[in-house]
Amino acid sequence: MKRFSFSKLMLVLGLLFIYLPMLILVIYSFNASKLVTVWGGWSVKWYVGLLDNSQLMGSVMRSLEIALYTAVAAVALGTLAAFVLTRVTRFKGRTLFGGLVTAPLVMPEVITGLSLLLLFVAMAQMIGWPQERGIVTIWIAHTTFCAAYVAVVVSARLRELDLSIEEAAMDLGAKPWKVFFLITIPMIAPSLAAGGMMSFALSLDDLVLASFVSGPGSTTLPMEVFSAVRLGVKPEINAVASLILLSVSLVTFLVWYFSRQAEERRRRAIQQAIEEGAAANVSQPQARRPAPAAAQA
Repeated sequence: MKRFSFSKLMLVLGLLFIYLPMLILVIYSFNASKLVTVWGGWSVKWYVGLLDNSQLMGSVMRSLEIALYTAVAAVALGTLAAFVLTRVTRFKGRTLFGGLVTAPLVMPEVITGLSLLLLFVAMAQMIGWPQERGIVTIWIAHTTFCAAYVAVVVSARLRELDLSIEEAAMDLGAKPWKVFFLITIPMIAPSLAAGGMMSFALSLDDLVLASFVSGPGSTTLPMEVFSAVRLGVKPEINAVASLILLSVSLVTFLVWYFSRQAEERRRRAIQQAIEEGAAANVSQPQARRPAPAAAQA
């Protein structure tokens, strides 16, 4: 009992440590006072004032746009890399390829950002692209970083799949690309959704890479918040953060709900198939057994 109580206490303390600051931030976003540390009553004027703050809202929309593009591109590239690592078992340079795919996971973001900055500068001098750093360069940097996470998540799922299903489909005449899109993709859909959500969150939260590869007029929300916090926390920052928390929580809940519904439908379909198979076996007449030798005699 003591062991259980201690574990339960540590769990509660851990959850409070994670979510209590978020709750305080949401509460102070309704503070009527301009001073964040002084409570001046309840008010929603900071949420209404966001509509007039074009600079802050522009950075929010820019960050959401980049995060969406990054999630799509990272899922596509990460899935292809994971498929190569798990299904193509023998080719020259496989170890090197695997190391290159997972290198961004352990590489400091400062080194990655500086490398990408030098790359973009060299490309602009050699081929004239990119002419200026902005949304495209941030998107490329975030995709390079997030594709590694997607590759790891999808690889773990691909290693758990039963290859006999895909082999049976190909034995029946299905082309490899058709097996990939109609059988493999639906079976790894939860890992794709998880990788996409992770990429979206990582891109929305990134500050270091965006600081290196961004240019004038391409300030993201983390950059805007960081520059504003250096001069003092403003109530508008609390309001924007609260809206982002609400949006992320809503999207996470919807993904969890639809995933649960899909899993429940899959479980019911399997159970129904088992019951139908059992009923079919019971309804079939039993084959007549040959009479014993003694009875025939």
